[in-house]
Order: sequence, then structure tokens, then C-alpha cells
Amino acid sequence: MATIEIAPEVADDFDRILDHLLQHEVPEAENRIHAIVQAISVLETNPMIGRPTSSDLRELIIGQKSKGYVALYRFVAEIDTVFVLAVRAQKEAGYE
Repeated sequence: MATIEIAPEVADDFDRILDHLLQHEVPEAENRIHAIVQAISVLETNPMIGRPTSSDLRELIIGQKSKGYVALYRFVAEIDTVFVLAVRAQKEAGYE
């Protein structure tokens, strides 16, 4: 089972997402953050599940449409560790 390390900058991503949700009066906004973290935990058992991007990075697609997010990460097989580098809303990341 892979270890998941979340970069400190991801806290800023979560703050930005939560601020946006609260600004738009989304019900149970805090639960969205919890759902993102829960979805990222799938990387413990399936670290290669995300689609490959450039520079050995991968994207984990979480949810869809207004509840859609993308977690950018790198899996280092030699140490069996997933490094989550950023989390963005799908629209913010350029997806429709």
C-alpha cells in the first residue's frame, strides 16, 4: 500500500475551494473538501489510476461538473509514495 504525502500548498488549494463554495452559498461546503480527501485515498491502493500528464505527473479526476476536481500528483514507485501537489476545480484546471 502506497503512502500519501500531501504538499503544504494543497492546504491553500482547499482554502480557495472552500472560500469559493461558501461565497456561492453551496450547502455543506465542508463536506466537499472531505469528499476530495476521501477520493485521494484511492491512491493508496491504486497509485497509477490517474491519467498521465507531462513530467511524470498524473491527474486524478474526482467527481464531475460543479462537483468536479482534479488532484495533480506524482507516484514514486521506488519509495511507494504518492505526492499530491495540487487540487483544482475541473473548470479551474481547464476542463468543461
